[in-house]
Amino acid sequence: GLTTLGYLFTVVALIGLINAFNLIDGLDGLASGLAVIALGGIGLAASISGYPEYALSIIVMITPILGFWLANLRLLAGGGTGRDLEDVVHGGLRLAECVRSGPAGLDVLAGGSGDERMGRLTDEQRQDLLEELRVLSADYDLVVGDSSAGIGPDVLRFAAVADRVLVVTSPELPALTDAYGLIKAMDQLSRRDGLDVPTPEVVVNLATDVEEGTTVANKLRAICERFLSRSPRQAGWLPRSRGIAAGAAHRQPFALAEQRGLEQLCLRQVSGRLQRLIPRPTPALVS
Repeated sequence: GLTTLGYLFTVVALIGLINAFNLIDGLDGLASGLAVIALGGIGLAASISGYPEYALSIIVMITPILGFWLANLRLLAGGGTGRDLEDVVHGGLRLAECVRSGPAGLDVLAGGSGDERMGRLTDEQRQDLLEELRVLSADYDLVVGDSSAGIGPDVLRFAAVADRVLVVTSPELPALTDAYGLIKAMDQLSRRDGLDVPTPEVVVNLATDVEEGTTVANKLRAICERFLSRSPRQAGWLPRSRGIAAGAAHRQPFALAEQRGLEQLCLRQVSGRLQRLIPRPTPALVS
């Protein structure tokens, strides 16, 4: 009857609403912000209509959401994150002033987020940043940089000055295609500008096992040898691991987890290869 149909409609509507919010949860604060706005409107309508008890229940529902919303807002606004590359490029600070201590005795220099100006650096800004990095690297045995995706000038120019370049890919075809595109762009930069750009080494992420990691790396090497006359070697692989996912979710390095797993062993193999390739007496830059 109508009652059964009403219950069914309610369940479908709730499931649809939950999934709709899940789909828009791509930016920090977006889903929680819309939830606060929607619930606020319902609470206001309940209050005006003479149902204060419903308005009070809406306030109770909004309170925990506001906690997530304000935390995301604080993160996006830079609160508690310290200084980063944006302060160097556009704020006049030195790189050394933006370095902060991280876990396991590592120092961290944050790249920044959300400033569209960082995506269109001038040649002068990029050169100044590279010079700052060269000076700062003299105080370290190893400097590891994590670039953005793509083949833009920032990615290519920083890769060109690195002693070693690691290309991280996965077994999925789009990721493998992107990895080949980056290696091809680096090769073209080397030929066009007469630069000694190193042939990248490959790390296969999200592999099912060592065999899949090796197969993916061999496919990429075969394509590069055929069309670019470059032979990227495999530096290692990382498994599709719950430990890595949990570390990312809790913003804790999975390498420091007390419970050791396959992912730590694979990471040690990658770092061991870098130790063999890079001489210790001179500071090295890895992109």
